[in-house]
Formats: sequence, structure tokens, C-alpha cells
Amino acid sequence: MTNPRWTRRPDGSTWGDFGPDDELGRLNLITPEKVRAAVAEVREGRTFCLSLPLDKPGGNVVNIRRFPPVLKPTGPAETPRFNAMLCADDASFVDVVCDDKVEICLQYSTQWDSFAHVGALFDVDGDGRPEPVYYNGFRAGIDIVGPREAEARGVPSGAHRLGIQNAAAHGLQGRGVLVDLLSTFGEDRHLVGYDDLMRVMDAQAVGVEEADILCLYTGFTQVIMAMDGTPDGDTLARSCAVLDGRDARLLNWIADSRISALVADNYAVEQLPARRLAATAQASMPLHHHCLFKLGVPLGELWWLADLAAHLKAAGRTRFLLTAPPLRLPGAVGSPVTPIATV
Repeated sequence: MTNPRWTRRPDGSTWGDFGPDDELGRLNLITPEKVRAAVAEVREGRTFCLSLPLDKPGGNVVNIRRFPPVLKPTGPAETPRFNAMLCADDASFVDVVCDDKVEICLQYSTQWDSFAHVGALFDVDGDGRPEPVYYNGFRAGIDIVGPREAEARGVPSGAHRLGIQNAAAHGLQGRGVLVDLLSTFGEDRHLVGYDDLMRVMDAQAVGVEEADILCLYTGFTQVIMAMDGTPDGDTLARSCAVLDGRDARLLNWIADSRISALVADNYAVEQLPARRLAATAQASMPLHHHCLFKLGVPLGELWWLADLAAHLKAAGRTRFLLTAPPLRLPGAVGSPVTPIATV
């Protein structure tokens, strides 16, 4: 299989499987039939918000580059549009208005990662020269354009391909399946590999089918919320279960299961930093590499799953309708999200 952008693809990848220009990856598996199956999981009509308040975790301890959103009124500082008269120069109008804006790190809190979030050096042309590329062979500097490249080429910066808006336009709605890791491993840090995950899924009678969105409940966001906006980095680094991205059998299962997306209530879904292998060339975020770069499986991070998990456990259920579209923000490599689970 070849493609206009590549002559070879990473082993085990889905590059080209959904077409030469595909930007949706495994989200293509969420067909109308799969959505109808997800809707059939709704029995009570009860909804659960799966988002943290978007000003949490608080500070920049979890990721030094990311800060809480800054919310301000629109308009000049001397006349902010908040509790303002709509037509202050005409006493015949009585409208009082508020209008605001926000500066936000798109992956600060509850979020989706797009495929433009993590790429890799890979020899797509088979000429022995690895180059920076992303899912389906889209190229750094051409398809995903940074500020310096944008200035040099006279084009806008951002993800010209693989941006998060593709998932939004597709409509990210399907069947969610929850695995409760907290009840087995508690709040201490535990690396979850294939054997651990299979053991928990078997014990909880969790079944995963093609196109399902797998949600991992670890309790991490409960630890964050208990810190009330002042997270302690050392404590968080020792808290709750994370996937072991170096476990090859776990990665193979993610590929073979044909899930459409992978979500967790922790930071990054996988252990960071990952265990170092003996080989010198390796991804520092192997699960991100496997899911975003190779398979086209979006990752959701820092979701609030506690209330949903408690309800599902009491009801003896693991499945639900999940509605979780990201922002339709062209060129963005990630997005905040307010997911809704309906049971």
C-alpha cells in the first residue's frame, strides 16, 4: 500500500485503511449503526457531566506549559461589557448585558487530543531519512505548520490537516464502556499492563466491541479536586492507576479491539515518563505514539468519571451513551470538552 505522502507506513498502523486523505482514524468506525446501538444503552434518561471545571487542576503543576483559563469581559478596560447598558447613550433602552472572552490552554483540563498533537520521526519515503510526520503521513511544516514555518511560507500556523475540528464535524458520539480500575488498585500509583486490564475487565464483566469508546476510571481527578486548585505534583505523581505504554501486549490489544477512542480520568492516560527501553530510538510517550500516530485513536484526558462510575456500579452496568464533541476550532491540536454520559 502506498500513498501520495508516503511509500511505507509504520508496522501495525492504520495509515491508508480509511482512505489516502483520512483525518478521522478509528472514529470512522462509529457508523450510524454504532450510534443507534449506543442510543439503545439509554434506559433511564439520566445524564452525567464528565468534565472537570475548566479552571482545574489549578496552577501549572500538572503541565508546566499550561495555565488556567483567563476569563475577562469584552470591550476596553475602562468600559468593560459586564453589567453594562446595551445602549448607554439612549435612556429609552433598558437592556443590561454581559459579554466575555477567554484565553485558554486547550489541553489544560478535561480534553481531547487530536492526531496533530503527537507525531514521530519516521522514514515515510523509505530513503533512510526519518522526518517528522503525523498520522496517515501528514507532514510537519506542510500540513502541521508552526509559527516559524508559517512566517517563512506566508501561511497561517496551526494544524492545516488533522485538526480537532474533524472530530467535531464528524460528531463524536457513540457507546462508552467504563472500566473501574480504582476499585482494584486504589489511589496508589500502579502501572496497568495487559494482564491487569484483562483481569479487571473479566472480574467486572466488561465487554468491548468495535467502535466502543473505552473509559478508564482511576480516581485521579478526585485527588485533583480534593486539592482545591493547588495541586501537589509529588502527590499526583504517586497517585492512581495509569496504563503501561511499554507493554506490547497492551498495545496490541488496543489495536485488535478496534476501539474508536481511549479515555481516562488521569493525566496522559499512560505513565509519564515511560519506562526506558534498552533501544536508543523510542517514543517517550509510547501509548500516544501507538494511538495518535499509528492507529488514529483519539485520547481523552482528565475526565470526571466518579459519579458515572458509582451509578454504573450500583446498576450493574458498564455501558452508556457518550456524547463528547470537541470544539469545532479549525487548526487546533486539542480541545476542552464537556462530555455527557446518558444511561
